[in-house]
Amino acid sequence: MEGLLNPRLMRNLLPAFSLTILLILIFYIQPRTMSYLGLNLLLNLALPIAFATLAQMCVMTVNDLDLGIGSFVGFVACVGATFLRDTPAIGILILLGCVGVYAGLGALIHQRNLPSIVVTLGMSFVWLGLALLVLPTPGGKAPDWARAIMTWKTPMVPFTIYASIFVALAVHFLLMRSAYGVVLRGAGGNPRSVERAGWSLLRIKMAMYALAGFFGILSGIALIGLTTSADANIALRYTLLSIAGAILGGGEFVGGRISPIGAVIGATTLTLAGSFLSFLRISPDWQIGAQGGILIIVLALRVLINRMEAK
Repeated sequence: MEGLLNPRLMRNLLPAFSLTILLILIFYIQPRTMSYLGLNLLLNLALPIAFATLAQMCVMTVNDLDLGIGSFVGFVACVGATFLRDTPAIGILILLGCVGVYAGLGALIHQRNLPSIVVTLGMSFVWLGLALLVLPTPGGKAPDWARAIMTWKTPMVPFTIYASIFVALAVHFLLMRSAYGVVLRGAGGNPRSVERAGWSLLRIKMAMYALAGFFGILSGIALIGLTTSADANIALRYTLLSIAGAILGGGEFVGGRISPIGAVIGATTLTLAGSFLSFLRISPDWQIGAQGGILIIVLALRVLINRMEAK
């Protein structure tokens, strides 16, 4: 009993507990969701949001914040629905260039000591403008392979669940279990010690921003694989959702304090929250506010747990 009341264990289990409670409520209100088709509909957009959340988490790892990830995902979706389908070689080059731009943003922020919020907010307008140049009006068509992957009918449970588990574990082992992951997280939590140990903070920040760009690309491709077409404004909400998902999953704005598994769970929880609120017949205009309320409740529980640990 004392082990279950351990504050650290309670804090680690809080994201999973929140997801479990939400699932129970959904299954109670709408029992038909307890099926392959029901889960598939509930978690339809969970994977793109999870990738965007992981992208945000990578930036948070080095004590920064990305306010342009939503616009970036929208730009990737537009590229995917046009260049990546019609001229794959050019599309791949554009997406590789995007990873390079993200790495450059990390270098610029570090070298000039600029606020990441300001730089990434400015880039959000750049990404949005580029998306409109690529696809001025909603349209385009997703590549067949992206559509095939996102609609793959896996056994037992939907593909989204398998993919989310695999990605969460892969990033967990990269950042939480590997020696290099310790260095990456240390660059956000204690940069001076990492620099004294001979590591380049510039390269670390560039690596984490490049990784964020990579996950942003996966988010955009997964999104058009589900929607089959693109729009420059298709993922603007992902900026706030990615921040909320990372925080809901146990991450903090203090660099290095992250949880890849928790981030994926947090993204899934926010996805389910939208479905839950729809079942309650809450207007879409109020759903974002209600999702914020869920986040506040979870954060309040975390504060209580932290106070228990302090005692």
